[in-house]
Amino acid sequence: MARQNTLLSTVLNRLRRPLALTWAGLLLERLVRAFWPLWTLIAVCAAALVLGLQDLVMLEVIWAIGAAALLAAGIFAVRGIWRFRWPRRSEALARLDSALPGRPLQSLADEQAIGGGDAGSEALWRAHLARMADSAGNARAVEPDLKLSTRDPLGLRYLALTALVVALLFGSVWRAGSVAGMAPGGPDLATGPAWEGWIEPPAYTGRPSLYLNDQTGRIAVPEGSHVTMRLYGEVGALRIEETVSDSEPAPADPGTPERDFTVVRDGRLSVTGPGGQSWQIVAEADTAPEVTILEDGTKTTFDGRMSQPFKARDDYGVVDGTATFRLDLDRVERRHGLTTPPDPREPIELELPMPITGDRADFTETLVENLSQHPWAHLPVTLQLEARDRAGQVGRSAMKEMTLPARRFFDPMAATVIEQRRDLLWAKANARRVTQVLRAVSHQPSPDLFRSETAYLRLRVILRRLETLVAHDSLTDESQGEIAQALWDLAIKLEEGDIGDALERMRAARERLSEAMKNGASQEEIARLMQELRRATEDYLRQKSRQAQREGQQDGDQQMAENMRRMTQQDLQDMMDRIQELMEQGRMAEAQQALEEFQRMMENMRVTQGQGQQGQSPGQQAMEGLADTLRQQQGLSDQAFRDLQEQFNPNAEAGQSQGNEGRSGGQGRGQSHEGQQGRGEGSGSQPGQPGAPGQPGDRQAEGTGEGSLADRQEALRRELERQRRNLPGGGSAAGEQARESLDRAGRAMEGAEEALRGDDLAGAIDRQSEAMEALREGMRNLGEAMAENNRRTQGGQGQARGQAGAQQSDPLGRSPGQGGRVGTQDSLLQGEDVYRRARELLDEIRRRAGEGERPDVELDYLERLLDRF
Repeated sequence: MARQNTLLSTVLNRLRRPLALTWAGLLLERLVRAFWPLWTLIAVCAAALVLGLQDLVMLEVIWAIGAAALLAAGIFAVRGIWRFRWPRRSEALARLDSALPGRPLQSLADEQAIGGGDAGSEALWRAHLARMADSAGNARAVEPDLKLSTRDPLGLRYLALTALVVALLFGSVWRAGSVAGMAPGGPDLATGPAWEGWIEPPAYTGRPSLYLNDQTGRIAVPEGSHVTMRLYGEVGALRIEETVSDSEPAPADPGTPERDFTVVRDGRLSVTGPGGQSWQIVAEADTAPEVTILEDGTKTTFDGRMSQPFKARDDYGVVDGTATFRLDLDRVERRHGLTTPPDPREPIELELPMPITGDRADFTETLVENLSQHPWAHLPVTLQLEARDRAGQVGRSAMKEMTLPARRFFDPMAATVIEQRRDLLWAKANARRVTQVLRAVSHQPSPDLFRSETAYLRLRVILRRLETLVAHDSLTDESQGEIAQALWDLAIKLEEGDIGDALERMRAARERLSEAMKNGASQEEIARLMQELRRATEDYLRQKSRQAQREGQQDGDQQMAENMRRMTQQDLQDMMDRIQELMEQGRMAEAQQALEEFQRMMENMRVTQGQGQQGQSPGQQAMEGLADTLRQQQGLSDQAFRDLQEQFNPNAEAGQSQGNEGRSGGQGRGQSHEGQQGRGEGSGSQPGQPGAPGQPGDRQAEGTGEGSLADRQEALRRELERQRRNLPGGGSAAGEQARESLDRAGRAMEGAEEALRGDDLAGAIDRQSEAMEALREGMRNLGEAMAENNRRTQGGQGQARGQAGAQQSDPLGRSPGQGGRVGTQDSLLQGEDVYRRARELLDEIRRRAGEGERPDVELDYLERLLDRF
């Protein structure tokens, strides 16, 4: 027995540290469980004091809350003391033993019950005790169980701890000292009454708050500033007097401990009584914003986009603004359709663009908008700008009389359509007059009036629709808008054209430029039309080059001397530069004469073909095939338009649909829709007669001449697919783009075929238009691929040509030079064009940056561009 007690004492001596830690954990566990409501309450009160919440409520409220907190703390303390039990050593030993396997400490304290005199039994018992002693020697301190989830299911202790951490981070422990002066008999009563005050300007001014205890004399603050005054100590010892607000003084108790009011005028603010002070308050008025329309920089681009600069300023920054256009009816020239009283229409209101970065107190911006489609386009209007600040004040600019900027149309028929569109939108009562005018101008039109039958047929469809609405007196606002949109699209088509023939496109560009000079167009419009003429001329030269190669022209010296005029690209460039220079100098008569000479020269010029060009290359054959496909697709589209028109009026257009087999709307033979001789027949074929055999157009016509429009559309789509598979130019970027364009054309043809089989002529016409546009793009890309291939070929053969002594020229008669290179001495863009283009790009960026509905990613990108440039 003595040996067993000695063994237990030895084990307990080794376990002194784990046992002490286990006892301490048990003590902490009981303290937490007994007093957690008390320390939670203490944490909440400390957080409130450190945050200074006691300074925001009345003194009586603080007293009430303090009393309630003290009462609750006493209850929680008594409750904790009642439940707390001091842990004993045996309890710690039992917890430590329970954490060990087999409870070895309890086993060491046990006595052998049987076999006391048996040597074997005693040896076994000693071995058991030795094993228990070894197991007890591995004991570790038991961690206390501090979980309170069952006692605090709402987690109030965590809320209190979070509040305390926030108070320590954002508050000040020194603010807790202010509660000492609030207690009865505190230092405030001992030292006398005290006061505090603050003036807080409106947040949008960005000005700091003022602590009145640190201010003396005269104080200037913005109107609308909020004043807070607090009195401490004996009630009634101090009084607040002020004449800066509209609030009435408290009638019963002028010594109220706290007062709040707003500064609305100049006046005095005083604290009367022991230690009081007085201030002269000056209320600074928040002036209304100022906005001014700037005359310098006002311009309108060729497409009708207006740029109107303005300047705005405000004391504390402009928030937003609007631009309002109102019709100036007194200045409207009441002629033609404008003699009718106009329908009521709301003024045009546009949101003014604001600076994305920087100060909005004083800035200059530009309002960019395109109002070409508005009914008031080119009519007298008044413009007034409004700017608003955060106080809700509105500043207005002076009225500016102006003509509403819009796009100008130089094609006579397009201008007529736009004028009738304006009359229709001016008043619904003009609808009958509009139908009469449109029917008159489209009756037996001359070939020069409508360059394509598609435009004419579209006008007739619009006219028939409008006449139907007028006859049934069913012209609603919605149908009026639909007709107006259709007329706008038609005018754009007439103005910009859908002309496949390069010569006709060049003639149209020259006519628009001539019309612009006669009408006194702006420099921007003239520059745009001149650039259009340059592009049309380049297209015409490329077409003439391909025509010369197809006809197998040779460079005989005698034929060249008698029938050909050879020009270089630089000569053409110099001639067009001269025309533009004359227009910029205001010498319009000379410019007009030079323009006519240029047109006659281009029509009479024949472009030479280089030596050694025998036969046609694969690229030339592909280009011819695509041109035939384009003409046949145009013919199918024209026929679909005629069928659609006959649906509206079966008798009116029947005569026009007969005997037109030779047009491009028939079987792809005879003349194309532009009036030029088609590729389907030989040069001697007449409209309505079959073309020369073996031509690509005849083969396609024979394959698609019978059957419905849908069958012919399907056959044309299959032919296009064959051409796309055999398209040359693979491996180059332009060649791949050509294939993608032809693939889009094929999908559009398939959509047109499905629409035709479903008797949806309108949808088929839309798909056919997409197919033709994709075909034109594919032909342009194919031409670029061919040109790139020719440049590489000429570069590789330049040395051989130099050794042979043969100096070849390109189709424009230019010398290839070393390495087959042909260049120009001028830059692509010179002079003011560079800066004008840069200004246009910057204005466009500003316009898009002002559109709040755009994605945030795009707005951020635009903002970075504006910051950089």
